[in-house]
Amino acid sequence: MRIKQTAGRQHHAGPLTYVLLGLAALVSLFPLYWNLVAASHTGERVVEAPAPLLPGPHLLDNLTFAWNQVNMAEALVNTTVVAGLVAASTVLFSTLAGFAFAKLPFRGRNVLLALVVATMTIPPQLSVIPLYRIITDLGWVDQLQSVVLPSLVAAFGVFFMRQYLLEALPVELVEAARVDGAHSLRIIWHVVFPVARPAMAVLGMLVFVQAWNDFFWPFIALTPDGNPTLQVALAGLGSGNHTINQAIVLTGALISTLPLLLVFALLGKHIVGGITSGAVKS
Repeated sequence: MRIKQTAGRQHHAGPLTYVLLGLAALVSLFPLYWNLVAASHTGERVVEAPAPLLPGPHLLDNLTFAWNQVNMAEALVNTTVVAGLVAASTVLFSTLAGFAFAKLPFRGRNVLLALVVATMTIPPQLSVIPLYRIITDLGWVDQLQSVVLPSLVAAFGVFFMRQYLLEALPVELVEAARVDGAHSLRIIWHVVFPVARPAMAVLGMLVFVQAWNDFFWPFIALTPDGNPTLQVALAGLGSGNHTINQAIVLTGALISTLPLLLVFALLGKHIVGGITSGAVKS
């Protein structure tokens, strides 16, 4: 593993580095492993002490029960639609706004940016009542648009893309495109998007995960028996006879985690590249 390169010399990681990385990987993967172990046991065995550390024989039964107890297929489709639309819209609008704040001079730019950043300090709970009244008046209760539309853009995304484009996109490149006769849309498509692609991948992954795991507002706007997202559906999983089967709950959590692992496996290269972009100077 190459750590850094200075003055023509390459420094390589020693055995201690690999040991520390291995321990960090084990600690990071252990919750996912134990989730799999718990999903393969009965509810009574999961809550016993000591907790099981090896897989059991009930994984398939628990998966079948969890899938059928709630409408897991519909919830997965709804969550994929919601998370995909929220991630795509946030990346698009945040990139456009970030480019404007970073490279386009206009009056009041710094004040508007400060207002955008200031909205990040407002707790989302303060907007629940007015937002719920709006979707009620529009007739959107238990409809997916009630979850998607309030999240089309995020202040964090705007600030994130602005900071990235401020350093990664030379203003001379934009001016050269204008001199060549390129209009604003062409500049955005052929200049801004290619430069911002690593940061867009990182932002898209972060927003997708956040939207996938979001529970507070979807639980208010949607219903478990109507048109739920995955987290809303999981809220009613494992209940029955005044008890909660923890093994079934953890089985549902395992089902909800697998698509995220798939997304990271597909976009991991771009995500890591975006995170490390600009970290090493030649």
